[in-house]
Amino acid sequence: MKDFPSCFGENGVQVSDSSSSSSTNKSAAQNLVTFIYRYQSQSFSGFITVTWIKYLMGQGLSIEIENSTKESLCKFDVKAWLFSKRKGFKNLVVKSTTIDIHWDLSSAKFGPGPEPLEGFYLAIALNQESSLFLGDLENEFYKKMDLSSIPFVSRAILVAKRENIFGKRFYSSKAQFCDMGKLHDIRIECDKSLVIYIDNKMVLQVMNLKWNFRGNQIILVDGISIELYWDVYSWLFGSFTDNAIFLFRSRVPGAKAWANRSPADASALSWPVLQGSKDSYSQAHGFSLVLCAWKNE
Repeated sequence: MKDFPSCFGENGVQVSDSSSSSSTNKSAAQNLVTFIYRYQSQSFSGFITVTWIKYLMGQGLSIEIENSTKESLCKFDVKAWLFSKRKGFKNLVVKSTTIDIHWDLSSAKFGPGPEPLEGFYLAIALNQESSLFLGDLENEFYKKMDLSSIPFVSRAILVAKRENIFGKRFYSSKAQFCDMGKLHDIRIECDKSLVIYIDNKMVLQVMNLKWNFRGNQIILVDGISIELYWDVYSWLFGSFTDNAIFLFRSRVPGAKAWANRSPADASALSWPVLQGSKDSYSQAHGFSLVLCAWKNE
């Protein structure tokens, strides 16, 4: 993830080398969502990053696998579907690590976002160990791989999600703040004030945004302490094409809170799961959600 810069700050966001070189260019705000999974076994430990991208001509998928030292072992792209197959298999051997990727998106159904909702599967095995399975077509995959007696178990744990969201006044997303927890609806409203709802319950209201354009607050979700940080400076004082940032981070006892940091520190550590030691971050802080909110014209 060396080309995946922090999305906090006043300079907007770039996602990959294929993005616009200008971070304040609206074309850089691709419709995408990225999930980071931590995987650990006797033969391999590291991170699996899955990015779903929505283009004008169809959907795309990018997968990157890193070892525990953050060294990228492979980056594999399934291009926009107008020009590529919707199902397939990829086998790689990189630095003594065997990587098997299976996907079938031929019957996938989508909502407004870039990721499929149903009718698909994505399966990844590392050193012939089942590592990650996404989708609802388990039976189809088992039949293809003759795994009826040995189910393909997803052992990777979701530790972070980052999503570009779009709107004029209203922005929405979904998040699961703990493993096996409930999937929550998140709605952000920003006009003269900033209001955030989780499952239609107001958890944050910020008045006088010109004075409170950055800040943080602790909320409770499923009995879990969640630190919520917002930065809407660019909406108020920047270019119309700049994005606002919202960070939701589950906390554990003893973790240093954003309340003890300055806004500059918070901006520098906005996407910490991609910086420093991913292992120590995910173990210390659990799950992180970063929403990069872009205003539609």
